[in-house]
Amino acid sequence: MERKVDLYIIHGWTYTVEPWRSTVKLLRSYGLNVKMLHVPGLTSPSDKVFTIEDYMKWANANIPDGAVALGHSNGGRILLNLCAKKPNKLSQLILLDAAGIYEPSKKKQLVEKIAKIGKPLKKIPLVNKAFHRVTGTTDYSRAPENMKQTLVNMLESDKNLDLSKVTTRTFILWGKKDTVTPPRQATKMYEALPNADLKFYANWTHAPYISDPEGLARAIKTLLARTKR
Repeated sequence: MERKVDLYIIHGWTYTVEPWRSTVKLLRSYGLNVKMLHVPGLTSPSDKVFTIEDYMKWANANIPDGAVALGHSNGGRILLNLCAKKPNKLSQLILLDAAGIYEPSKKKQLVEKIAKIGKPLKKIPLVNKAFHRVTGTTDYSRAPENMKQTLVNMLESDKNLDLSKVTTRTFILWGKKDTVTPPRQATKMYEALPNADLKFYANWTHAPYISDPEGLARAIKTLLARTKR
């Protein structure tokens, strides 16, 4: 008989789950059964252009009703949308530096202008790498063509995400050093979710499974142990 899964994880916008290895190994050493889901188009190859609805259907099919699920970054966005549509889908939702807050910004316009001006220079590899690091467009630059449009679809979907519909018991874990989804977004998320707790971690970046896998594993273990009582 297959052992019950304690935690399903949906990773963020990445093309490998290798960086999660240490955290998952630690969680398993604590006796937890963890399943890392491979997001289509990212860690599971696909030529399809995905919408948030596509990812909601995928998550719904791969996570059983009543489960506990953790979503990091874009994975959090997927789970938030799923729970907004199906509030009783999960018994608990854990959001780790999650995407989903729409913030109109002039940054995108600035990036587009710089991109046009610097297009000839970006043919030089080192300049190209520096450009994407400074502008924060690394995810977009690395993406295959279908996933570039998918990423645009994900960002646009935040405009329509109604967090007030997510009544699932939610725990928000966030790094104070996160510059991708900054702490102010955690506060906005917490204030909009009807049934949520928020905890900041001083030394965590956007990817604590890289910067502090031991601390992340302990935080998840403590949370699951507390909520099982």
